[in-house]
Amino acid sequence: YGYPRQGPDRELKKAVEGYWRGRVDAARLQDTARGLRAAAWRQLASDGADEVPTGDFSLYDHVLDTSVMVGAIPARHRAAVAADALDGYFAMARGTRDVAPLEMTKWFDTNYHYLVPELGPDTGFTADSAKQVGELREALALGLRARPVLVGPVTYLLLAKAAPGTEDGFAPLSLLDRLLPVYEEVLADLRAAGAEWVQLDEPALVQDRTPAELAAAERAYAYLGGRADRPKLLVASYFDRLGEALLVLAKAPVDGLALDFTGAASANLDALAAAGGLPGKRLVAGVVDGRNIWTGDLERALATLGTLLGLADRVDVSASCSLLHVPLDAAREKDVDPQVKSWFAFARQKTAELATLAKALTHGTDAVAAVLAANRAALASRAASPLTHDPAVRARTAAVTDADARRPSPYRERAAAQRAHLALPPLPTTTIGSFPQTGAIRAARADLRAGRLDTAGYEKRIEEEIRQVVSFQE
Repeated sequence: YGYPRQGPDRELKKAVEGYWRGRVDAARLQDTARGLRAAAWRQLASDGADEVPTGDFSLYDHVLDTSVMVGAIPARHRAAVAADALDGYFAMARGTRDVAPLEMTKWFDTNYHYLVPELGPDTGFTADSAKQVGELREALALGLRARPVLVGPVTYLLLAKAAPGTEDGFAPLSLLDRLLPVYEEVLADLRAAGAEWVQLDEPALVQDRTPAELAAAERAYAYLGGRADRPKLLVASYFDRLGEALLVLAKAPVDGLALDFTGAASANLDALAAAGGLPGKRLVAGVVDGRNIWTGDLERALATLGTLLGLADRVDVSASCSLLHVPLDAAREKDVDPQVKSWFAFARQKTAELATLAKALTHGTDAVAAVLAANRAALASRAASPLTHDPAVRARTAAVTDADARRPSPYRERAAAQRAHLALPPLPTTTIGSFPQTGAIRAARADLRAGRLDTAGYEKRIEEEIRQVVSFQE
Protein backbone atom coordinates (compact mmCIF):
# COMPACT_ATOMS: atom_id res chain seq x y z
CA TYR A 1 0.00 0.00 0.00
CA GLY A 2 2.62 2.53 1.05
CA TYR A 3 5.42 3.34 3.44
CA PRO A 4 6.49 6.27 5.66
CA ARG A 5 7.83 9.07 3.46
CA GLN A 6 9.91 11.29 5.70
CA GLY A 7 13.01 9.11 6.05
CA PRO A 8 14.74 7.83 9.19
CA ASP A 9 16.02 11.29 10.11
CA ARG A 10 13.18 13.36 8.59
CA GLU A 11 15.26 14.00 5.50
CA LEU A 12 12.22 14.83 3.35
CA LYS A 13 10.84 17.36 5.84
CA LYS A 14 14.21 19.09 6.05
CA ALA A 15 14.63 19.17 2.27
CA VAL A 16 11.11 20.47 1.60
CA GLU A 17 11.37 23.18 4.25
CA GLY A 18 14.82 24.05 2.97
CA TYR A 19 13.35 24.50 -0.51
CA TRP A 20 10.64 26.78 0.85
CA ARG A 21 13.29 28.93 2.55
CA GLY A 22 15.49 29.06 -0.54
CA ARG A 23 18.31 27.04 1.03
CA VAL A 24 17.74 23.92 -1.11
CA ASP A 25 17.28 24.05 -4.88
CA ALA A 26 14.76 21.96 -6.83
CA ALA A 27 17.40 19.49 -8.08
CA ARG A 28 18.63 18.77 -4.56
CA LEU A 29 15.06 18.36 -3.28
CA GLN A 30 14.26 15.86 -6.03
CA ASP A 31 17.53 14.00 -5.41
CA THR A 32 16.63 13.67 -1.73
CA ALA A 33 13.17 12.37 -2.61
CA ARG A 34 14.59 9.92 -5.14
CA GLY A 35 17.08 8.59 -2.60
CA LEU A 36 14.39 8.12 0.05
CA ARG A 37 12.19 6.23 -2.39
CA ALA A 38 15.02 3.93 -3.42
CA ALA A 39 16.02 3.27 0.20
CA ALA A 40 12.43 2.44 1.17
CA TRP A 41 11.94 0.12 -1.80
CA ARG A 42 15.22 -1.70 -1.13
CA GLN A 43 14.29 -2.07 2.51
CA LEU A 44 10.87 -3.49 1.66
CA ALA A 45 12.39 -5.92 -0.82
CA SER A 46 15.00 -6.95 1.74
CA ASP A 47 12.23 -7.53 4.28
CA GLY A 48 10.46 -9.87 1.86
CA ALA A 49 8.03 -7.73 -0.16
CA ASP A 50 7.34 -9.33 -3.56
CA GLU A 51 6.10 -6.02 -4.97
CA VAL A 52 7.10 -2.56 -3.82
CA PRO A 53 4.54 0.27 -3.98
CA THR A 54 5.26 3.17 -6.30
CA GLY A 55 3.37 6.43 -6.73
CA ASP A 56 2.47 6.59 -3.02
CA PHE A 57 5.49 8.78 -2.22
CA SER A 58 4.69 12.49 -2.15
CA LEU A 59 6.46 15.76 -1.56
CA TYR A 60 3.30 16.96 0.19
CA ASP A 61 0.11 14.91 -0.30
CA HIS A 62 -0.94 12.01 -2.50
CA VAL A 63 -4.43 13.43 -3.12
CA LEU A 64 -2.84 16.64 -4.39
CA ASP A 65 -0.65 14.43 -6.59
CA THR A 66 -3.84 12.87 -7.96
CA SER A 67 -5.27 16.31 -8.77
CA VAL A 68 -2.09 17.01 -10.74
CA MET A 69 -2.31 13.59 -12.43
CA VAL A 70 -5.82 14.33 -13.73
CA GLY A 71 -5.22 18.01 -14.45
CA ALA A 72 -7.67 19.31 -11.85
CA ILE A 73 -5.79 22.53 -11.11
CA PRO A 74 -7.96 25.30 -9.60
CA ALA A 75 -8.19 28.36 -11.83
CA ARG A 76 -6.44 30.60 -9.30
CA HIS A 77 -3.36 28.34 -9.36
CA ARG A 78 -3.05 27.60 -13.08
CA ALA A 79 -0.71 30.48 -13.87
CA ALA A 80 1.68 29.50 -11.06
CA VAL A 81 1.69 25.83 -12.13
CA ALA A 82 2.30 26.83 -15.76
CA ALA A 83 5.19 29.09 -14.73
CA ASP A 84 6.89 26.55 -12.44
CA ALA A 85 5.29 23.18 -11.78
CA LEU A 86 7.03 22.62 -8.43
CA ASP A 87 6.36 26.09 -7.04
CA GLY A 88 2.79 25.88 -8.31
CA TYR A 89 2.38 22.52 -6.59
CA PHE A 90 3.47 23.97 -3.27
CA ALA A 91 1.31 27.05 -3.84
CA MET A 92 -1.74 24.77 -4.03
CA ALA A 93 -0.63 23.16 -0.78
CA ARG A 94 0.39 26.27 1.18
CA GLY A 95 -1.02 29.22 -0.66
CA THR A 96 0.88 32.42 -1.43
CA ARG A 97 0.63 36.00 -0.26
CA ASP A 98 -2.07 36.56 -2.89
CA VAL A 99 -3.70 33.17 -3.49
CA ALA A 100 -5.39 30.83 -1.02
CA PRO A 101 -4.35 27.17 -0.82
CA LEU A 102 -6.65 24.20 -1.20
CA GLU A 103 -8.59 23.27 1.91
CA MET A 104 -7.00 20.61 4.10
CA THR A 105 -9.00 18.02 6.01
CA LYS A 106 -8.59 14.62 7.67
CA TRP A 107 -8.04 11.51 5.58
CA PHE A 108 -11.00 9.52 6.91
CA ASP A 109 -10.49 9.01 10.66
CA THR A 110 -6.68 9.07 10.62
CA ASN A 111 -4.31 11.82 11.70
CA TYR A 112 -3.21 12.29 8.09
CA HIS A 113 -4.64 15.34 6.31
CA TYR A 114 -5.17 15.68 2.57
CA LEU A 115 -5.77 18.62 0.24
CA VAL A 116 -9.38 18.64 -0.93
CA PRO A 117 -9.83 18.76 -4.73
CA GLU A 118 -11.98 21.66 -5.97
CA LEU A 119 -14.21 20.67 -8.88
CA GLY A 120 -17.06 22.29 -10.75
CA PRO A 121 -19.40 21.58 -13.68
CA ASP A 122 -16.84 23.09 -16.08
CA THR A 123 -13.82 21.20 -14.73
CA GLY A 124 -11.86 19.56 -17.50
CA PHE A 125 -9.52 16.63 -16.91
CA THR A 126 -6.27 15.88 -18.71
CA ALA A 127 -3.87 13.04 -17.99
CA ASP A 128 -0.39 13.75 -16.64
CA SER A 129 1.17 10.43 -15.64
CA ALA A 130 4.75 11.72 -15.46
CA LYS A 131 5.13 11.26 -11.69
CA GLN A 132 3.51 7.83 -11.61
CA VAL A 133 5.44 6.53 -14.62
CA GLY A 134 8.70 8.09 -13.46
CA GLU A 135 8.59 6.46 -10.02
CA LEU A 136 7.63 3.10 -11.53
CA ARG A 137 10.66 3.27 -13.81
CA GLU A 138 12.90 4.15 -10.86
CA ALA A 139 11.83 0.97 -9.04
CA LEU A 140 12.13 -1.21 -12.13
CA ALA A 141 15.63 0.16 -12.77
CA LEU A 142 16.62 -1.15 -9.33
CA GLY A 143 15.59 -4.63 -10.42
CA LEU A 144 12.44 -4.65 -8.27
CA ARG A 145 8.91 -5.75 -9.02
CA ALA A 146 6.64 -2.78 -8.50
CA ARG A 147 2.92 -2.08 -8.17
CA PRO A 148 1.86 1.52 -8.78
CA VAL A 149 -0.73 2.78 -6.29
CA LEU A 150 -3.30 5.41 -7.29
CA VAL A 151 -6.23 7.03 -5.53
CA GLY A 152 -9.23 5.48 -7.27
CA PRO A 153 -11.56 7.66 -9.36
CA VAL A 154 -14.64 7.12 -7.18
CA THR A 155 -12.85 7.98 -3.93
CA TYR A 156 -11.19 10.99 -5.58
CA LEU A 157 -14.56 12.44 -6.57
CA LEU A 158 -16.30 11.55 -3.31
CA LEU A 159 -13.58 13.35 -1.35
CA ALA A 160 -13.69 16.43 -3.58
CA LYS A 161 -15.77 19.55 -2.93
CA ALA A 162 -17.55 22.00 -5.17
CA ALA A 163 -15.24 24.76 -6.37
CA PRO A 164 -15.86 28.28 -5.04
CA GLY A 165 -18.73 29.94 -6.87
CA THR A 166 -20.37 26.69 -7.92
CA GLU A 167 -24.13 26.59 -7.63
CA ASP A 168 -25.65 24.65 -4.75
CA GLY A 169 -26.46 21.04 -5.47
CA PHE A 170 -23.41 20.24 -7.62
CA ALA A 171 -21.93 16.82 -6.83
CA PRO A 172 -18.33 16.15 -7.95
CA LEU A 173 -19.30 12.50 -8.55
CA SER A 174 -21.32 13.72 -11.54
CA LEU A 175 -17.95 14.17 -13.31
CA LEU A 176 -17.16 10.44 -13.21
CA ASP A 177 -17.78 9.74 -16.90
CA ARG A 178 -15.52 12.69 -17.76
CA LEU A 179 -12.76 11.44 -15.43
CA LEU A 180 -12.67 7.75 -16.39
CA PRO A 181 -10.98 8.22 -19.81
CA VAL A 182 -8.17 10.08 -18.01
CA TYR A 183 -7.64 7.13 -15.68
CA GLU A 184 -7.74 4.87 -18.72
CA GLU A 185 -4.90 6.87 -20.27
CA VAL A 186 -2.82 6.78 -17.07
CA LEU A 187 -3.30 3.03 -16.76
CA ALA A 188 -2.21 2.54 -20.37
CA ASP A 189 0.89 4.66 -19.72
CA LEU A 190 1.77 2.57 -16.67
CA ARG A 191 1.31 -0.65 -18.58
CA ALA A 192 3.58 0.65 -21.35
CA ALA A 193 6.18 1.53 -18.72
CA GLY A 194 6.22 -2.03 -17.38
CA ALA A 195 3.47 -2.27 -14.76
CA GLU A 196 1.91 -5.71 -14.49
CA TRP A 197 -0.49 -4.67 -11.71
CA VAL A 198 -1.85 -1.28 -10.68
CA GLN A 199 -3.63 -0.71 -7.39
CA LEU A 200 -6.59 1.67 -7.24
CA ASP A 201 -7.43 2.71 -3.68
CA GLU A 202 -11.16 3.14 -2.95
CA PRO A 203 -11.39 3.60 0.83
CA ALA A 204 -14.44 5.85 0.44
CA LEU A 205 -16.45 2.73 -0.36
CA VAL A 206 -16.19 1.49 3.23
CA GLN A 207 -18.41 4.38 4.27
CA ASP A 208 -22.21 4.24 3.99
CA ARG A 209 -22.98 4.86 0.34
CA THR A 210 -26.20 5.62 -1.51
CA PRO A 211 -27.47 3.35 -4.29
CA ALA A 212 -26.41 6.03 -6.79
CA GLU A 213 -22.86 6.07 -5.41
CA LEU A 214 -22.64 2.28 -5.51
CA ALA A 215 -23.92 2.35 -9.07
CA ALA A 216 -21.18 4.85 -9.91
CA ALA A 217 -18.55 2.48 -8.49
CA GLU A 218 -20.01 -0.37 -10.54
CA ARG A 219 -19.94 1.79 -13.69
CA ALA A 220 -16.38 2.96 -13.02
CA TYR A 221 -14.91 -0.51 -12.74
CA ALA A 222 -16.99 -1.94 -15.55
CA TYR A 223 -15.41 0.78 -17.71
CA LEU A 224 -11.81 0.48 -16.47
CA GLY A 225 -11.93 -3.30 -16.26
CA GLY A 226 -13.26 -3.49 -19.80
CA ARG A 227 -10.33 -1.62 -21.38
CA ALA A 228 -8.02 -3.71 -23.53
CA ASP A 229 -4.86 -1.65 -23.01
CA ARG A 230 -4.52 -1.89 -19.26
CA PRO A 231 -2.48 -3.64 -16.57
CA LYS A 232 -4.12 -6.00 -14.13
CA LEU A 233 -6.28 -4.04 -11.70
CA LEU A 234 -6.27 -4.47 -7.93
CA VAL A 235 -9.00 -2.44 -6.21
CA ALA A 236 -8.19 -1.74 -2.56
CA SER A 237 -10.27 -0.71 0.43
CA TYR A 238 -9.29 -0.19 4.05
CA PHE A 239 -10.19 1.30 7.45
CA ASP A 240 -13.48 -0.63 7.77
CA ARG A 241 -15.74 -3.31 6.28
CA LEU A 242 -16.91 -2.78 2.73
CA GLY A 243 -20.58 -3.56 3.25
CA GLU A 244 -22.69 -3.43 0.09
CA ALA A 245 -19.72 -2.27 -1.97
CA LEU A 246 -18.10 -5.69 -1.54
CA LEU A 247 -20.59 -7.33 -3.91
CA VAL A 248 -20.14 -4.50 -6.41
CA LEU A 249 -16.35 -4.91 -6.49
CA ALA A 250 -16.40 -8.73 -6.32
CA LYS A 251 -18.51 -8.82 -9.50
CA ALA A 252 -16.52 -6.13 -11.31
CA PRO A 253 -14.24 -7.16 -14.22
CA VAL A 254 -11.07 -6.45 -12.25
CA ASP A 255 -8.33 -8.90 -11.40
CA GLY A 256 -8.16 -8.66 -7.64
CA LEU A 257 -9.28 -6.99 -4.44
CA ALA A 258 -7.29 -5.83 -1.43
CA LEU A 259 -9.37 -5.98 1.76
CA ASP A 260 -8.82 -5.03 5.38
CA PHE A 261 -9.35 -7.89 7.87
CA THR A 262 -8.36 -6.09 11.09
CA GLY A 263 -10.54 -4.57 13.81
CA ALA A 264 -14.07 -3.79 12.64
CA ALA A 265 -13.03 -4.74 9.11
CA SER A 266 -12.67 -8.38 10.20
CA ALA A 267 -16.37 -8.55 9.23
CA ASN A 268 -15.11 -8.64 5.63
CA LEU A 269 -14.19 -12.30 6.19
CA ASP A 270 -17.76 -13.52 6.69
CA ALA A 271 -19.05 -11.12 4.05
CA LEU A 272 -16.57 -12.41 1.50
CA ALA A 273 -17.48 -16.01 2.26
CA ALA A 274 -21.19 -15.18 1.95
CA ALA A 275 -20.51 -13.55 -1.42
CA GLY A 276 -18.90 -16.74 -2.70
CA GLY A 277 -15.31 -15.54 -2.44
CA LEU A 278 -13.23 -14.32 -5.37
CA PRO A 279 -12.89 -17.32 -7.69
CA GLY A 280 -10.23 -16.75 -10.32
CA LYS A 281 -9.06 -13.53 -8.69
CA ARG A 282 -6.26 -12.32 -6.46
CA LEU A 283 -6.95 -11.36 -2.84
CA VAL A 284 -4.52 -9.13 -0.97
CA ALA A 285 -5.36 -9.83 2.66
CA GLY A 286 -4.74 -6.99 5.11
CA VAL A 287 -4.18 -9.00 8.29
CA VAL A 288 -1.53 -6.79 9.96
CA ASP A 289 -2.97 -3.55 11.32
CA GLY A 290 -1.33 -0.68 9.44
CA ARG A 291 -2.69 2.01 11.76
CA ASN A 292 -1.57 1.09 15.26
CA ILE A 293 1.91 0.82 16.73
CA TRP A 294 1.51 -2.51 18.50
CA THR A 295 2.78 -6.00 17.79
CA GLY A 296 0.09 -8.01 16.02
CA ASP A 297 -1.30 -11.40 16.96
CA LEU A 298 0.38 -13.53 14.30
CA GLU A 299 -1.42 -16.76 15.13
CA ARG A 300 -4.79 -15.04 14.82
CA ALA A 301 -3.68 -13.59 11.48
CA LEU A 302 -2.65 -17.06 10.31
CA ALA A 303 -6.06 -18.43 11.24
CA THR A 304 -7.71 -15.71 9.14
CA LEU A 305 -5.38 -16.44 6.24
CA GLY A 306 -6.16 -20.13 6.49
CA THR A 307 -9.84 -19.39 5.92
CA LEU A 308 -9.11 -16.96 3.10
CA LEU A 309 -7.04 -19.50 1.17
CA GLY A 310 -10.27 -21.23 0.21
CA LEU A 311 -11.96 -18.03 -0.98
CA ALA A 312 -9.67 -16.78 -3.76
CA ASP A 313 -7.46 -18.08 -6.52
CA ARG A 314 -4.41 -16.38 -4.98
CA VAL A 315 -3.97 -14.91 -1.48
CA ASP A 316 -1.17 -12.48 -0.64
CA VAL A 317 -0.34 -11.19 2.83
CA SER A 318 -0.45 -7.46 3.43
CA ALA A 319 -0.87 -4.69 5.95
CA SER A 320 -4.44 -3.49 6.34
CA CYS A 321 -3.57 -0.09 4.78
CA SER A 322 -0.57 2.07 3.97
CA LEU A 323 2.14 2.04 6.63
CA LEU A 324 2.27 5.81 6.16
CA HIS A 325 0.19 6.02 9.34
CA VAL A 326 2.82 4.55 11.68
CA PRO A 327 6.40 5.58 12.60
CA LEU A 328 9.28 4.07 10.69
CA ASP A 329 11.29 1.86 13.01
CA ALA A 330 10.83 0.98 16.68
CA ALA A 331 14.51 0.03 16.91
CA ARG A 332 15.40 3.72 16.66
CA GLU A 333 13.35 4.64 19.74
CA LYS A 334 15.38 5.80 22.73
CA ASP A 335 14.46 6.36 26.36
CA VAL A 336 11.61 3.82 26.16
CA ASP A 337 11.09 1.10 28.75
CA PRO A 338 12.55 -2.08 27.14
CA GLN A 339 9.41 -4.00 28.02
CA VAL A 340 7.19 -1.44 26.29
CA LYS A 341 9.55 -1.30 23.34
CA SER A 342 9.12 -5.04 22.86
CA TRP A 343 5.41 -4.44 22.26
CA PHE A 344 6.00 -1.90 19.49
CA ALA A 345 5.64 -2.69 15.80
CA PHE A 346 6.33 0.28 13.53
CA ALA A 347 6.63 0.07 9.74
CA ARG A 348 9.86 -1.97 9.75
CA GLN A 349 8.51 -4.38 12.35
CA LYS A 350 5.18 -4.74 10.54
CA THR A 351 6.92 -5.68 7.31
CA ALA A 352 8.81 -8.32 9.30
CA GLU A 353 5.49 -9.62 10.62
CA LEU A 354 4.23 -9.86 7.05
CA ALA A 355 7.33 -11.78 6.01
CA THR A 356 6.76 -14.21 8.88
CA LEU A 357 3.14 -14.78 7.87
CA ALA A 358 4.07 -15.30 4.22
CA LYS A 359 6.75 -17.81 5.19
CA ALA A 360 4.31 -19.67 7.42
CA LEU A 361 1.81 -19.94 4.56
CA THR A 362 4.47 -21.20 2.17
CA HIS A 363 6.55 -23.46 4.40
CA GLY A 364 4.32 -24.18 7.40
CA THR A 365 4.34 -22.85 10.94
CA ASP A 366 7.32 -25.02 11.94
CA ALA A 367 9.48 -22.82 9.73
CA VAL A 368 8.65 -19.80 11.90
CA ALA A 369 8.10 -21.52 15.25
CA ALA A 370 10.65 -19.38 17.10
CA VAL A 371 9.19 -16.14 15.78
CA LEU A 372 5.66 -17.23 16.70
CA ALA A 373 6.84 -18.12 20.21
CA ALA A 374 8.43 -14.68 20.62
CA ASN A 375 5.23 -13.08 19.37
CA ARG A 376 3.15 -15.01 21.92
CA ALA A 377 5.55 -13.91 24.67
CA ALA A 378 5.31 -10.24 23.65
CA LEU A 379 1.50 -10.38 23.60
CA ALA A 380 1.41 -12.13 26.98
CA SER A 381 3.84 -9.60 28.44
CA ARG A 382 1.64 -6.71 27.42
CA ALA A 383 -1.55 -8.43 28.60
CA ALA A 384 -0.13 -9.13 32.06
CA SER A 385 1.93 -5.98 32.61
CA PRO A 386 0.94 -3.56 35.39
CA LEU A 387 1.68 -0.83 32.84
CA THR A 388 -1.48 -1.86 30.97
CA HIS A 389 -3.47 -3.36 33.84
CA ASP A 390 -3.47 -1.24 37.01
CA PRO A 391 -5.16 -3.06 39.94
CA ALA A 392 -6.12 0.26 41.54
CA VAL A 393 -7.93 1.37 38.39
CA ARG A 394 -9.67 -1.99 38.11
CA ALA A 395 -10.80 -1.77 41.74
CA ARG A 396 -12.21 1.72 41.20
CA THR A 397 -13.99 0.56 38.05
CA ALA A 398 -15.49 -2.42 39.85
CA ALA A 399 -16.79 -0.14 42.61
CA VAL A 400 -18.82 2.02 40.19
CA THR A 401 -22.56 1.83 40.88
CA ASP A 402 -25.66 3.15 39.11
CA ALA A 403 -25.68 6.08 41.52
CA ASP A 404 -22.37 7.28 40.06
CA ALA A 405 -24.11 7.89 36.74
CA ARG A 406 -26.41 10.50 38.30
CA ARG A 407 -25.48 14.03 39.42
CA PRO A 408 -26.14 14.81 43.11
CA SER A 409 -27.83 18.13 42.22
CA PRO A 410 -30.07 19.26 39.35
CA TYR A 411 -28.69 21.07 36.30
CA ARG A 412 -30.11 24.48 37.23
CA GLU A 413 -28.27 24.48 40.54
CA ARG A 414 -25.01 23.37 38.93
CA ALA A 415 -25.29 25.98 36.16
CA ALA A 416 -25.90 28.77 38.67
CA ALA A 417 -22.93 27.67 40.78
CA GLN A 418 -20.71 27.55 37.68
CA ARG A 419 -21.72 31.05 36.59
CA ALA A 420 -21.03 32.42 40.06
CA HIS A 421 -17.65 30.69 40.28
CA LEU A 422 -16.33 31.54 36.79
CA ALA A 423 -17.95 34.95 36.35
CA LEU A 424 -17.70 34.70 32.56
CA PRO A 425 -19.26 37.25 30.20
CA PRO A 426 -22.37 36.24 28.23
CA LEU A 427 -20.30 35.29 25.17
CA PRO A 428 -16.87 34.16 26.41
CA THR A 429 -14.16 33.87 23.73
CA THR A 430 -11.02 31.80 23.52
CA THR A 431 -8.43 30.74 20.94
CA ILE A 432 -8.36 27.36 19.27
CA GLY A 433 -5.38 25.33 18.20
CA SER A 434 -1.90 26.42 19.19
CA PHE A 435 0.33 29.43 18.70
CA PRO A 436 3.15 29.04 16.15
CA GLN A 437 6.64 28.21 17.26
CA THR A 438 8.87 31.25 17.51
CA GLY A 439 12.50 31.54 16.58
CA ALA A 440 13.34 31.61 20.29
CA ILE A 441 11.55 28.28 20.87
CA ARG A 442 13.34 26.65 17.92
CA ALA A 443 16.67 27.97 19.21
CA ALA A 444 15.97 26.60 22.69
CA ARG A 445 15.11 23.19 21.24
CA ALA A 446 18.30 23.20 19.16
CA ASP A 447 20.33 24.15 22.25
CA LEU A 448 18.72 21.27 24.19
CA ARG A 449 19.57 18.74 21.47
CA ALA A 450 23.14 20.07 21.20
CA GLY A 451 23.69 19.92 24.95
CA ARG A 452 24.12 23.69 25.29
CA LEU A 453 21.00 23.83 27.49
CA ASP A 454 19.91 21.37 30.17
CA THR A 455 16.35 20.12 30.62
CA ALA A 456 15.62 22.47 33.51
CA GLY A 457 16.79 25.48 31.50
CA TYR A 458 14.74 24.40 28.49
CA GLU A 459 11.59 23.92 30.55
CA LYS A 460 12.11 27.34 32.14
CA ARG A 461 12.23 28.97 28.70
CA ILE A 462 9.07 27.14 27.59
CA GLU A 463 7.23 28.08 30.78
CA GLU A 464 8.14 31.73 30.18
CA GLU A 465 6.85 31.51 26.62
CA ILE A 466 3.58 30.01 27.91
CA ARG A 467 3.21 32.86 30.41
CA GLN A 468 3.72 35.40 27.64
CA VAL A 469 1.14 33.72 25.38
CA VAL A 470 -1.43 33.53 28.18
CA SER A 471 -0.76 37.16 29.09
CA PHE A 472 -1.11 38.22 25.48
CA GLN A 473 -4.53 36.56 25.20
CA GLU A 474 -5.75 37.99 28.50
